[in-house]
This record gives sequence, C-alpha cells and structure tokens, in this order.
Amino acid sequence: MQERFQAVIKRRLQIHIENHPPLFPWESQIVDYPDYIEEPSLALAPNWGWLAQQTKLNLPVNLPERVFQEILEKCQQMVASSLPLGAKLVQVVEGFFPNESQTINDLAGLVLRTNFRSPQSLDTMPNIQSDYADLDSRQQMALSLLAAKQLLANLTLPVSATQPVVERLWLTSLGALTLRVEYYTQGDVTQLVVHSDLPTQGILTLQGNGSIAIAQSSSPGCLSVELTCKQLQPSYTLEVDCPELDQQPLLFVINPTT
Repeated sequence: MQERFQAVIKRRLQIHIENHPPLFPWESQIVDYPDYIEEPSLALAPNWGWLAQQTKLNLPVNLPERVFQEILEKCQQMVASSLPLGAKLVQVVEGFFPNESQTINDLAGLVLRTNFRSPQSLDTMPNIQSDYADLDSRQQMALSLLAAKQLLANLTLPVSATQPVVERLWLTSLGALTLRVEYYTQGDVTQLVVHSDLPTQGILTLQGNGSIAIAQSSSPGCLSVELTCKQLQPSYTLEVDCPELDQQPLLFVINPTT
C-alpha cells in the first residue's frame, strides 16, 4: 500500500512539473532556448569579398579573417562619427578586450603620437612571423589598433581647394575597386564628383546636406555619381554597394575643406 501511495504521489508530481515547469530566477515566463547560440559577428559571410584589402595594410602579422571582418565593420560604424580619431580607435577595438580600457587608451595614444609601424615597437615580439593567436594581449591590442587606424584612413577621403582630387584603391576577391573623388567650387556652389571602376555590378550612393545622388550599373566597369549643393558640408557619405562582394555596402566618408 505504501509503495502504491508513493508511486501515485510521484506521478502527480511529474504531471504538475510538466504542466508548470519551474522558472529560472531571471525568467517571468517559459522561454524556449535554442540548442546553440549563433554568433554571426564571428563568422564570415559566405560572399564577403572585402578581405583582400588586408594585404594592402602595413601590418607585421595578419589578423584572423573573423577579427579583420569585425574590425572593418566597427570602422564602418565609426568612420562618419565626429569623435576624435583616438576615441574612434578605442571604440573599434575595446570590444575584443573586455576590462582592458586603460591599456587600450594608452596604446591608442601611442599609436597617434608616434610613427610606429608595428606592435614590435611597443613590446618586444620574439618572432615577428608569429600568428595572431601567439601574440600576448597587449600585442594583439596594438595590432588591432594599427589595423583600425589604417582602415579608417582608407575609408576617409579628404579633399580641399588645394588638393581637389583624391583616389582610393580597395582590393576585393573579384578584383580591384578604384575610386576618384573630384571637388569643385565656384562661388557658393560646391560640386563633388565620384568616378569608380567596379569589379562587379554595383550601386554608388552619394549623400550630404539633405541631398542624395545614386548611380547604378548592371555590369563591372566605370560608374560615376555627382552631387551639387550651395552650402558646403563638413562631410558626405559614399556607399559602394556590390552585392556579389558583401550584403552590406562599403561606406566611405568624404571630408571637403576650403
């Protein structure tokens, strides 16, 4: 009789738990959790074609593909910001090294103050051919800051009355992407003209001062876009959208000065 009683109680408890499962302290209702968590920021997009640009950077050690991609994505987010360059570098890199804000700030300041070209000038690096994973955290920080500084420079196009033309070369998995920005002023009228040579079909979007100009090509080759405005803006954005290279456009900032 006692065993039967215990079996009945056990069965009732099982039914109650199945109908009213317990909650974790942070839950207010039942939540279905996935079997695993995807981390898209750590995985290359299948058609991500901007990686080849790393070969144009002056780095002593190559960054892992996923690190380079994330640094480039963060540079894209910061390139149009009005923050000083040092603050941009810190914000690009700090997510890789939690709780290391002071060290990153110190290294970012050193990156800006000196003409060093490698993390070796910050710390002794026994083997300059080491993999990124073999570097200590300080060396990884320095390398990441150096990459971010160069990428932000690659993505910024300064033009002026004394230097009205600037060009950029960006390597992709399908060939070279070239940009030529021309800056004209006549009286109070400013004109920006962007000539490009795209390795694939694409769209150019130039905007600023509330104006926008778009040009589209269904095949590789030359594509141009221009914008005319009466009031000069401190910055204009240029999106280069090549779906065969990446799902997100590559964002440049044009900074004209008188």
